[in-house]
Amino acid sequence: MQCLFLRLVLTGVSLRGAARVLAILAEALGWMTPIPHWTTGRLWLLRLGHAMLTGLKEQATDWAWLLDHSVQIGQDKCLVILGIRLCDLPEPGQCLTHADMELLAVIPRKSWTGAQVKDDLEATIKVTGVPRVIVGDHGGDVSSGVALFQECHPETADIYDAKHKMACLLKGRLHNDPRWLDFQRQMGQTRRAIQQTELAFLVPPGAKQKARYMNLEAELRWAGNVLEVLRQPPPNVQACVSPERLQEKLGWLKAFEADVAEWAEWHQVADVTVRFVNAQGLKVGVGEELRAELPQPLVHSSSAALAEELVVFVAEQADRAKPGERFPGSTEVLESCFGRFKQLEKQQARGGFTGLLLGFGAMVAETTTQTIKEAMEQSGTKKVFEWCKENLGTTMFGQRKLAFQAGATKIG
Repeated sequence: MQCLFLRLVLTGVSLRGAARVLAILAEALGWMTPIPHWTTGRLWLLRLGHAMLTGLKEQATDWAWLLDHSVQIGQDKCLVILGIRLCDLPEPGQCLTHADMELLAVIPRKSWTGAQVKDDLEATIKVTGVPRVIVGDHGGDVSSGVALFQECHPETADIYDAKHKMACLLKGRLHNDPRWLDFQRQMGQTRRAIQQTELAFLVPPGAKQKARYMNLEAELRWAGNVLEVLRQPPPNVQACVSPERLQEKLGWLKAFEADVAEWAEWHQVADVTVRFVNAQGLKVGVGEELRAELPQPLVHSSSAALAEELVVFVAEQADRAKPGERFPGSTEVLESCFGRFKQLEKQQARGGFTGLLLGFGAMVAETTTQTIKEAMEQSGTKKVFEWCKENLGTTMFGQRKLAFQAGATKIG
């Protein structure tokens, strides 16, 4: 029952939904076993996460740490460190998966400095030993913390996450480009103008508020598809929209056709680079391997310049590995864990970090019967409550509850 509940939750079913699913299955299949309340299942999830966090890890000199901060409402930021030994990396051509990783640290705090990051990295040495490589997004406090850590441990290489580097290069080209800004403005106006009309099936995607330059694909794909529709409207479009109406609301895109083609080629070059680094990792000579993988020929000289910049970047990062070593070059598996965790939190994410934060460890757990059994034996309810009290204190939800306590008293 524990395995079923946790597997449902970790595949995207809500905590309450998982309890309802099990109740339906029990009725349909005639199960005689009691069905857990969703709060019981939540506690199982936290115990599994606690076991993944506190379980014994091997001490070795070939650990790779992947780290990043997660931010929610309020002042809290949480530093998460995932790890994998270099000898356990998947074969070249295979990307890291959640199950490959081990959770080394989950540290919530209201403010962070480079010195605090460095102290937490030093504390993590007790778990694995000094790492051979740290991969991060080079955010301000994290980057300075890693630099301070390297002063004490020069044998540790610092790798800049390929996807964040790609986003920075695209941002440098687009952020202040008048054509891009005008394209974004007109796309926003079009979204508002047609979303409640017969043209709603052609509405542009909403712009991302965070990590915008990591997520350009949807906007560029929409623009390319709509330009095709404008050139040769399919029968279903002709049946419900007049040519004049189509041109009135979406014809402005024709003026951006050359720009969209150039931007799309930039994105293609960057996307190929990120996928290559995710699958191949970083090793001596990988720069030339990437060059051979990039699309050829490139139509725009600006795309060729971007491709060369990315090849040089990957080669420089790979030069930090010794002959025979291979490093991970991306934190995308960690970003994926954050995405799954936010899906698990759902609306709770609006209330800051809660005890559910401890469930982050479940993102990298194998949900076999044996794993679950061992986790429940290792991490009891008392240990979970102690961790939450020590690391979270009074959560934002708890502060809100206390603040509104008087007003919540029923009269009569």
